[in-house]
Amino acid sequence: MTRTLARAKLWLVSDKDEPIIGEGKAALLKAINDEGSLNKACKKMEISYKHAWLLLKEIEETIGEPIIIKKRGGKDQGTFLTQKSISLLEEYNNYQNILTETIYDKTFWEVIGMKISARNQMKGKILEVEKEGLIAKVKIAIETTIITAVITKEAADSLDLKKNDTVAAIVKATEVMIGKE
Repeated sequence: MTRTLARAKLWLVSDKDEPIIGEGKAALLKAINDEGSLNKACKKMEISYKHAWLLLKEIEETIGEPIIIKKRGGKDQGTFLTQKSISLLEEYNNYQNILTETIYDKTFWEVIGMKISARNQMKGKILEVEKEGLIAKVKIAIETTIITAVITKEAADSLDLKKNDTVAAIVKATEVMIGKE
């Protein structure tokens, strides 16, 4: 029997649903940041200088502002990212980490398929949901104790977690996940 796997690709898009960056453009921005040179970044990524310029132009046209700074001459010469492109790259990496933690996590798929052993699940009542930045801390009362799960804010919003909800704390070796019936 053929085994199936899930795969996903991430793009940041504008408020008009226009693609800004995906894996390739994010890799180019990272290479420029690491190398301090567009030429060296192109060699590292094995792409042409012209192709890299076209990719950078696409990003700039979509967001409406420059994403690189070129300095010529002297010891400080090179190609550098603007604050906007650094923010874009950080945002892309944050979302990519969230995606990796969920879709590529075997435990996530076990929860979907309900293949988790009962000993790893504890039902409890939410005492508090504290959302800050990209994470949410969820305090759960479980019979004689209280545990705190640190999950993404996006996950807390997706599950619509609120005080007094009944949830299942799913304990993994290094983390506590939350499931809601």
